[in-house]
Amino acid sequence: MTAYSVETGGLADGRQILYFNTQPDAGRASFADKRDLGDRVSAGEIRYDVLRDEWVAVSAGRSGRPNLPVACPLCPSDGDELTEVPAPDYEVAVFENRFPSFGGFGEPGPLPPTEATGMETSAPASGRCEVVVFSDDHDSSLVDLSPERVALIVRAQAQRTAALQARGDVAQVFCFENRGVEVGVTLHHPHGQIYGYPYTTPQTRRHLEANRRHRAATGRDLFDDILESERRGPRVIAENDHWTAFTPYAARWPFEVHLYPRHERFADLTELPEAYIESFAPLYLEVLKRCDAAYPGEQMPYMAGWHQAPVGEDRELGRLRFELVSIRRGPGRVKFLASSESVMGGWVHDLGPETSANILKEAL
Repeated sequence: MTAYSVETGGLADGRQILYFNTQPDAGRASFADKRDLGDRVSAGEIRYDVLRDEWVAVSAGRSGRPNLPVACPLCPSDGDELTEVPAPDYEVAVFENRFPSFGGFGEPGPLPPTEATGMETSAPASGRCEVVVFSDDHDSSLVDLSPERVALIVRAQAQRTAALQARGDVAQVFCFENRGVEVGVTLHHPHGQIYGYPYTTPQTRRHLEANRRHRAATGRDLFDDILESERRGPRVIAENDHWTAFTPYAARWPFEVHLYPRHERFADLTELPEAYIESFAPLYLEVLKRCDAAYPGEQMPYMAGWHQAPVGEDRELGRLRFELVSIRRGPGRVKFLASSESVMGGWVHDLGPETSANILKEAL
């Protein structure tokens, strides 16, 4: 395994910060946070929706998080410019979110009940939210980073996945990134987030149930069959020895790319071998470059993240894979989720999956 080191430090309000380094003994954790931050923000509660059979986080404290324009809190601290990262430089930094949707400063508690007993059921918003900063260069983007840096980011996500799964109040871990004001990004410094949900998300529960039905009907794994079908089809964007990137047959978003590991099944990032990490980085960078070249002069806004199996029940039905989606539907145009998508869940693809796949294939 490629060597990397982790240094653990603390922020002024008691939150944890970790530095992921390609070299040992970088000394970054020795820098103290000199800010006066006041009290920590609590994440609030989660409430059960009896009609949709899903949990909703209620976190009023998030309303105080930074908005544009704002001095960047993700740059390294420099003199009197004190930020969330006390060190004067770093490679990859991970810290607890100051304005969390889940968790906050409470001790890890039990998972919320899986069945509601009344019309108004709530539980403390346990779990944890973290920020992953990809580079100390404010003006870069993930697509500008080296494959080695992207691999270090994936290793950091894997380490944090393992740590969050061990807490006892996290049912599923989601590592993700958003880019572009079109999708609501307020801080342009290259970064992502990690959510340690106290429940298994509705999307994942639907995927697990679909795989359960497919196995019962065919005796095969649904994700294996999806990958086999897509690799025979016209929507493969790029691939290498360990990964295939494709636009799915029934894509929802104008641009949508899934990256599946080939040959082997992995439940989550903690199981991903080093060879797969090192080969994921250049392929993902190629996909991002294709997205940015799709409409010259217009950087592609996107939302991207790792699908990971839940921690406990039905873990054997899950499959690690990566998904990127974009609302860009043409030069200078974006797709807004209108009533059919937002209210009824009835999606309409604006371009056609084959068309958007061909745009990406021909982009470079």
